[in-house]
Amino acid sequence: MARSPRNGLAPATAVLAGVFLSLAGFVWDVQWHTDVGPDTFFTAPHLLLYAGSAIAGLASLAVVLATTAGRRRGHPIDPTVGGRVVGVFGGAIAAPVGYLISGSGAASFLLYGLWDQWWHGLYGFDAMLASPPHVGLFLSITVTMVGAVMVFAAARRHRWGVVGTVAGTAFLVAFGVLTVAGLEALPLGAVDGVTVGVTFTCVVLVTMGGHVLDRRGGAIAVIALVAAMQAAFWWFAPWAARVYADAIGQPLREDTEGVPVIPAMIPMVLIVVGVLVEVLRRRPAWPTGAIGGAVIAASVPLQEAWVYQGGPPQVSDVLIVAAAGTVAGALAGSLGARFGEMLRVLAPKETSHA
Repeated sequence: MARSPRNGLAPATAVLAGVFLSLAGFVWDVQWHTDVGPDTFFTAPHLLLYAGSAIAGLASLAVVLATTAGRRRGHPIDPTVGGRVVGVFGGAIAAPVGYLISGSGAASFLLYGLWDQWWHGLYGFDAMLASPPHVGLFLSITVTMVGAVMVFAAARRHRWGVVGTVAGTAFLVAFGVLTVAGLEALPLGAVDGVTVGVTFTCVVLVTMGGHVLDRRGGAIAVIALVAAMQAAFWWFAPWAARVYADAIGQPLREDTEGVPVIPAMIPMVLIVVGVLVEVLRRRPAWPTGAIGGAVIAASVPLQEAWVYQGGPPQVSDVLIVAAAGTVAGALAGSLGARFGEMLRVLAPKETSHA
């Protein structure tokens, strides 16, 4: 394993830490909306997720400014630091592509945050999770997370690059189940759009994680970290919502079930997809994705019935959503493999070491 360049690890770690804080803030915020309900702009979950985005954005900006200054002085640019450099604003700014993406997501997050503040000022308490500014915030942090994965994928020949790529992909899996929640409004008949969306997201990202690294175990490592976060957030989300509600004198909803919303949305059978990706990594990805998609989609109704202590789902409903998950999984498997290959290109064939 090659030694890590000193000038790449610190900003990459800051970006990764920032997106994790935003992920934790969103998990907390969603639980707050579910267990308590109304909130304002200046709540603890909001401040946590905004702080995370600010950290990621400032770290990205620092790298872009340093790269621009270095290029103007004629210094060689290390492509392992965020990937290949692209010119912005007619070449006036030189930005490593990974940090350009993560920084752009953080900047748009700030803009949507200002919109969210205006929204709260106009309507007061916000009891809805899927408000227009919230949707923009979801998409913005997703872009920042994608940029974080690109930053570490560019350094995947170094140990910290491998670890960061796995962590960034796992964060995307955990956060991705939230971004597809808006599919609930789509008129898809007997097919549950959220289940299909969760299936597609998980298959595409786990497959990507299995193809981006040079060694086996990438997909399993991603799933192991997702499972660890799922277990931690399972405890953290309802606990944080309850403690914060008590601290500011807000009552819990009478019908609250105390179920951790985001952790409960993460499929518990992802290990099946990970094993399939690892075993069949050298073969076409779409059959692997199709099988994994069918397994995930069929398991989601069963998982929901167990978590929320409801009755068993109808067999016909499970079969319908499993069929839709098979199609979505096939497409996701193919795309995930291609995304993994695209991320591999970010790392130079030969690296220079400090």
